[in-house]
Amino acid sequence: MGRSQSLPRGGDPRFGPDADDSSSPILHVDMDAFFASVEVRRRPELRGRPVVVGGVGPRGVVSSASYEARRYGVRSAMPTARARSLCPHAVYLPPDFSQYTAASRAVMQIFRDVTPLVEPLSLDEAFLDVAGARRLFGPPAQIARLIRRRVAEEQRITCSVGVAPSKFVAKLGSTRAKPDGLLVVPADRVLEFLHPLPVDALWGVGERSAESLRRLGLATIGDLAEAPYGMLRRAVGDAGAGHLHELAWGRDPRAVTPEHVEKSIGAEVTFDADVADPVEIRRSLLALSEKVGVRLRGAGQVGRTVTLKVRLTDFRTVNRSRTVGTPTDVAREIFDTAWALFTALDPGERIRLVGVRVEGLTGVAETPRQLTLGAPERGWREAEAAADAAAARFGRSVIGPASLLGRRDHRRNENPPRP
Repeated sequence: MGRSQSLPRGGDPRFGPDADDSSSPILHVDMDAFFASVEVRRRPELRGRPVVVGGVGPRGVVSSASYEARRYGVRSAMPTARARSLCPHAVYLPPDFSQYTAASRAVMQIFRDVTPLVEPLSLDEAFLDVAGARRLFGPPAQIARLIRRRVAEEQRITCSVGVAPSKFVAKLGSTRAKPDGLLVVPADRVLEFLHPLPVDALWGVGERSAESLRRLGLATIGDLAEAPYGMLRRAVGDAGAGHLHELAWGRDPRAVTPEHVEKSIGAEVTFDADVADPVEIRRSLLALSEKVGVRLRGAGQVGRTVTLKVRLTDFRTVNRSRTVGTPTDVAREIFDTAWALFTALDPGERIRLVGVRVEGLTGVAETPRQLTLGAPERGWREAEAAADAAAARFGRSVIGPASLLGRRDHRRNENPPRP
């Protein structure tokens, strides 16, 4: 991205949330002053005051500044000494990345509750492709409003969202929408949105190339779009000319690419005290199966093999697996298999940890579900999909198996990295 600070902020009335989003399935979600917002969340007494997060030593650099500090000219990547001269009365705090990482994980999970097609760019921003989420959650702008509401209610911070036909335009849209805004760019109005913007809003245009382009009279993206190709080539070279020409005409074919393909999806819990009560173990396996089912459906995947993990009080670990007849993403089916494995295992000792994992994953679209003779037309999967939709709207903590409500979750959860 070029120097986004050159872009006007505060949205654009021509591209409000009621604009046509029917051909704009790409969202770019960007947290507002993320590090500073997390610090204000931890210290409510700082709300409304200028807050600067970054290195506090003589060679420190600003990582994040609240909007109150930005009014004095403080910006990220600025030397902290310069920030202090511009805003000496601000609160200056060293970064706490453990807090920011935890907040980022929570925000990214909100995104993944909506669509498996999430491409994080950093701790505080991500692209989402919500084309496949329309049936459950509505059109893209409505999904953007849902995400913004959940982030505000659950994380007590704000975000800005750009909704557009492509990643490049969506990212520009979220920047224009800041702070705490939503901007929709319809597919047939991309050039109307792009062409008035300064040329250094284009990806790949830094200070030096922006100055070269301006010397040629190319001050806006529209100027660059209409420029002779030979002029661009002389200014930025062959590769740069082609790249900028395509972007200036709103052409960006890149797809939203999730971080990695899951080989398995699982969850486990370590008990605060070793457990022998089968009722407690059964309840834990049900909660873990629910969590795995939600993640499978969120990733658009089903699995054929259910694996149970049991760690005994002496730290011996036992794993048992069973392959089911039809690949599944249904928590109830996962739990039934895991519980059958546990009862067959009959460890006869106190248990320190239990885990449930589903392996042998394939895309749900590639695996038609086999109908069982006499089975109801709608069953557990439809009920759980409805619960997913309700959880995305109201939060996961308010819906789930009746035996788990009111009991979430007094144990210490461990969710290991997925391979």
